Amino acid sequence: MSGFNKTFYALSDETRRKILEMLRKKDLTPTEIGEKFAITAPSLSYHLNALKEADLVSSRREGQNIYYSLNLSVFEELVDLFYKFTKKK
Repeated sequence: MSGFNKTFYALSDETRRKILEMLRKKDLTPTEIGEKFAITAPSLSYHLNALKEADLVSSRREGQNIYYSLNLSVFEELVDLFYKFTKKK
């Protein structure tokens, strides 16, 4: 899978969309994200990896914690793509 295919795949799952909504408010650790879902740690890791592969989120290490944050540039590219579809020639 490449490019927008990964993006659309990542956005197709409700859990991943909810994670993105949470990250819109502030950067969070996997523990903070996991507290809002009734899923296992491996499942959460799977969802976070799908979001990272699609470049929808990025991660950074601070001491022993990893923080996830929203990558707005991919969303800007999506808006541009949709704009091109709606623009009349």
